[in-house]
This record gives sequence, structure tokens and C-alpha cells, in this order.
Amino acid sequence: MLQPNLFDAPHLTVSEFTRRVRRLLEGDPALGDVWVRAEISNFSRPASGHLYFTLKDAGASLRCVMWKSDAARLRGLALQDGLSVEVHGHITVYEPSGQYQLVVDILRPAGEGALFAEFMRLKALLEAEGLFDVGRKRALGNFPRVIGIVTSPTGAALQDMLNTLRRRLPLAEVVLAASPVQGVDAPAALVRSLQRLNTEVRPDVILLARGGGSIEDLWAFNDERVVRAVAASRAPVVSGVGHETDFTLVDFAADLRAPTPTAAAELATPISAADLAAGLEGSRYRLDEVIMRLVETRRLDLGNLNRGLRFYSPTRRLQTGQQRLDDLQSRADRALRQRLNLEGARLGGIERRLEALNPLAVLRRGYAVVTRRADGQLVHKPGEAPPGTLLDVRLAQDGLVARVEDQAV
Repeated sequence: MLQPNLFDAPHLTVSEFTRRVRRLLEGDPALGDVWVRAEISNFSRPASGHLYFTLKDAGASLRCVMWKSDAARLRGLALQDGLSVEVHGHITVYEPSGQYQLVVDILRPAGEGALFAEFMRLKALLEAEGLFDVGRKRALGNFPRVIGIVTSPTGAALQDMLNTLRRRLPLAEVVLAASPVQGVDAPAALVRSLQRLNTEVRPDVILLARGGGSIEDLWAFNDERVVRAVAASRAPVVSGVGHETDFTLVDFAADLRAPTPTAAAELATPISAADLAAGLEGSRYRLDEVIMRLVETRRLDLGNLNRGLRFYSPTRRLQTGQQRLDDLQSRADRALRQRLNLEGARLGGIERRLEALNPLAVLRRGYAVVTRRADGQLVHKPGEAPPGTLLDVRLAQDGLVARVEDQAV
């Protein structure tokens, strides 16, 4: 039998002992990445935002803490005592109370694990068939005239989409193909709504949407029939299922994935009415500038043509001819006046010479011309006019009739 050591024995403080236990627990790989399924009890959410609760089953309980940053990802999941959940986390020791606890980073309702496994199986199957290939995605038009919507007629998602479409593109026609969006009847109804839109309405784009929810609520959009109907749709499909962090298989098959129903309506109308108005105003301004430049260019061209017409027009030629005629007439007048002046001067000289030779001029100096009246012969000497001869005496003015009485000695 071992006797207890009565002398100085090795000892640990409580803190040291607890710290060793913590290192042992946290050093176990199996306890550092663990999933636990149980019911919640003693749930509390203090003002700090952290979550404190206990997981229990028929034979044991486990204290848990979920920090605020991880709790924010629960997307409104209503946690309460008695709720069966699956949690993921790692083990640690809370040294002040010496209790081990599970630090939870993922929490979901029990059963989501099986759904997630089915989600991954279907995703791999459909992806292998090429239903999610990027090359199959179709571009959306800028101005959809007819927009189809597949969603619940009573959900808030419908009103959000209608408000967005009314604000962004009020001229577009919106056709609702109502369908339940969760429950056992939802997949078949969603498929029928998609097919009816494609065959009877032929919209330019289809919005497939619903609000957020748990994985069970959104499971209809992971149904293989719905995914294949989306991939086979004649019209491009925009999916807007759940919240931004929610992903369903129709998101991979759709031509475009939106984080929310409202965002889906915005993506379906890339250019809004305000964008159109601004574009039209800009186009009108540019058109005005083009027209003004064109008018100015045509005005200059017309001016050049007008000047050319004036140059080649008969009127201008007539005016030019008339001006030339006037010029010639003026030149002719000047030449004629000059010629007349010259001729006048020449005639004046002749006249002066004739005047000098004119017998009358001699007569005006006192001389006379004497002719015999009988024969009109000039009398140059007395012998040519014997006494008794009648003579005509021409004076400077008029004349005289004389008779020779006697000859001078």
C-alpha cells in the first residue's frame, strides 16, 4: 500500500490546472472541428449581441456561446428553447468558472445537413450535364417590352418588384404567372408557370423570385424539375430568390442571378425611364448641334451656288453686255465729240481761208465787182465798157445798175 508523501509534494494552482485542461481540450483535433445535434435550452441574447445557450439531450448538456459576428449570419432565425438544431464549432474552457463550452460558428435547424447534401448532389449532377455553363447564359435586352414574373401573388416580393418596375420602366407590360413558392406543390406549380409564360405570353425576360427563408422554405427552387425548366426557358430568366447570402440551384441555371427580388427587377431593366429621358435629352442636344452645323454648311453651299448662278445667269450677262454697251456708247460719244471738234477746227480753218479769199470780203473793204449787164462779163479795164454800156456794180451789200457816160482819162 502506497503511503502519502508527507513532505513537499508538487502542486498546481487552480488557474494552472484549468489552463492545462484547456490546452488538452483545445489541442484535440476531433474537438476543434465538430458538429453537434441537440435541443436548445437556457437560451439568452444579452445587449452585447452574443448568444448563450445550452445543448442537451436525454443524457447530458453542453454549454455554448456564439459570438455576435457569427450570430449576425443567422438571417432572422428564431432561436428558442426546445428548438432542435445542428451546430458547428470548437471546444474551449471558460477559465473563470472552470467549465468547458462549445464556441459555435455555424447554427442551423436540424435536418439542414441532409438537405445540404442533397443540394450538393443535385448541383454536381446538373453541372455535369452543362446546365450551369456560362456559355448558355443569355444577355438581357435594354428595353424589355413584356416582363414575366413567377412568384407568389401574396408575397412582399411581388410588390417590391412591381414598385421597382413601375419606377424604372413604367411603359413595360408586366404579366404575373402566380405560383406557390414553398411546400410540396410548389415545384410543379413553378414549372407550369414558367412554361405558360414561354408558350402563351413570350415575354422578353422572366423574373423568378421570392423572399428569404430557411433552406426548407427555399427548397422548391432546388427542385430538379424547376432547375430544368429554368434552363429550358425560351426567355432569359433572372433569379431573385431569398436574401443576398442565399443560393439555390435555380441561381446557377438562370441567365442572371440577383441577390433579392428588388435587385432582380432592377437587373431586368438595365436602362430606366430616367436614363431614357436623359439619353433623349442628350440626343436632342447633339441632334440640334448636328442640324445647326448642317444648316450652316448648307447655307454656305447655297451662298456659293447663288454667287455661281449670278455669275452665269443671263441677267448678269445682259447687265455686263449693257454695261459694255454703255461703255462703248460713252467711248463713241467721246470719239465723236473729239472728231467733231477736230472737223470743226479744220472747217474753221477752211472757213477762215475761204473768208480770206471771198470777194465779198474785198467788197466790204470798199471795193466793187463790175460786170457788163448785157453778158455778165467782168470789166477789168475801161476799154471793156465803152460809154453807154450798162453795168452791174456788186457792192458789199446789194448792188447798183450804172451806165457808162464817159471813160476816165
